[in-house]
Amino acid sequence: MFRMWEAACKDAEVKENVKHYIQIFKSAFFIEDLREDSAPIRKSFEARGYKVGSIKFDDNMKFIWAIKKRPISRVTDLTYENIRHISATQLLEVIDRNFGGGWDSLSQSIQDIIQSGFDISTTTLPKDRLHKKGGMYDKKVEDGYEVLEVAKGGWVEAIFAKLKPEEVKLRMQLRSGDDDDFDEDDDSDVIVEDNYSSHDEEDEEVDEPNDEDINEDNYSTMMDLGDDSDEENSELIDFAEE
Repeated sequence: MFRMWEAACKDAEVKENVKHYIQIFKSAFFIEDLREDSAPIRKSFEARGYKVGSIKFDDNMKFIWAIKKRPISRVTDLTYENIRHISATQLLEVIDRNFGGGWDSLSQSIQDIIQSGFDISTTTLPKDRLHKKGGMYDKKVEDGYEVLEVAKGGWVEAIFAKLKPEEVKLRMQLRSGDDDDFDEDDDSDVIVEDNYSSHDEEDEEVDEPNDEDINEDNYSTMMDLGDDSDEENSELIDFAEE
């Protein structure tokens, strides 16, 4: 831990947010801020299992710390930060100390914390059936699970626990060399056909008639003058002459 903090002293972001990181640090470790690093004080803390050391960010930010890992002895000691730092055997020991109530005796928040780091499964069977050859118990043990048996009258609850593998985050890597010439977004080889200049036969232009070709036999209008068309026409002619 001290080596990690010594490396962190070179990080400007850690220095600016040192209080935030100390709070995270305290979730897994006891930390005592000492005023001086004298021999009697150091021996006093070391006798109680602490390690003493100094951390220096700069001349204005120095710490003398006594550090000891927090023991995980109760289910309430479990956090998202420390759940992956214990073994399945240690986890089941902690659960067993919880009044022997089994998995269902744990609060939902504690179950969520445990399952963030461990694969958990349970079964409750009569005593004489739990260890049936070739049954679930044998299969889980063969698959690497640790088991806690909680007696419940004539029945037994078996809690199986196995540490989850670390999730590997995949990152995209740019290829070098000749592969650089390949780009999924490169559409330089795509040929776009120009269909705007082409047209179907149905779209061919129709020749409009010349004014000279229009006569009384082929000229028509959309105006419907009705039965009184002759009378209306004569009125329009009279009005035009006036």
